[in-house]
Amino acid sequence: MSEKIYFNTSNKFSFKRSLINISTRLHHTIAPKHAEKTARSLLLTPVRTQPKNSQPHEVIKGSVASKEGNLTTYSLGAGPVWVLTHGWSGTASQYFPLMEHIASRGYTALAYDHPGHGESEGVYGHIPAFVAGLEAILDSVDDVAGLVGHSMGTASAIECHHAKLADKPLLLIAPVLDYLDNLFSSVARSGYSMRLFNAVVKELEDHYRYPIQSVDPYNKLKLRQSPTIIVHDEADKFTKYSVSQRAAQEMENVTLVTTHGQGHGRVMKCDQVMDSFDKLIDKSNS
Repeated sequence: MSEKIYFNTSNKFSFKRSLINISTRLHHTIAPKHAEKTARSLLLTPVRTQPKNSQPHEVIKGSVASKEGNLTTYSLGAGPVWVLTHGWSGTASQYFPLMEHIASRGYTALAYDHPGHGESEGVYGHIPAFVAGLEAILDSVDDVAGLVGHSMGTASAIECHHAKLADKPLLLIAPVLDYLDNLFSSVARSGYSMRLFNAVVKELEDHYRYPIQSVDPYNKLKLRQSPTIIVHDEADKFTKYSVSQRAAQEMENVTLVTTHGQGHGRVMKCDQVMDSFDKLIDKSNS
């Protein structure tokens, strides 16, 4: 259900949306604690989707302990490590084609399932959990060469302050640079009670000591000095191409590669992504 909320982009009037708004507001008024428990389950539980691509025979599966539970990892190749972080309701399997390309260029491709996703432990998915998971993955490796992120995985990567990412190149695919606007507008469009949603957010903030208003991928990307390439489809329905376009115009170290007809998910294995990776490593080695 949460996927339908966060990936709902329609602004048209909907009787179902109005019904959701009335019922969730009423539920929160009559039984606030039960409503908040239900909302946590609905809003923070990602869909555990099936693998998107066939697993390469050479992939080595592993496990890394994190504060959110054990995370399942997938490693391919040898050499310096490129970490690959997927988005909401995604899996590491979305990266298998790119991992093969990365390995062919003399690097280790290390992808993993976020907490509550794929084969990893955990129930809930949110920015604090994504960041904690990424920090655990980075702690588990030594020679980090760079990072590839998709969708919400890009936001958590930019939010992550781990020293091993400080000066590393980034390949951001369909990024969510306007995270807060994207999140709150998506929930508002679904018709879900914003008061109830804010109560769930407040609980997360208190538990993780992570103020949601501090999440600002766009302006934090501005502060990075390392090269960044964004690959974004012009007609992406779930993350705003216009924001990526503005970032490339305003930020000296950011380059935008525009795709057509690749959407939000297929873009992860398109030729432009492979080419962009090659350009990043060529730039890093020059």
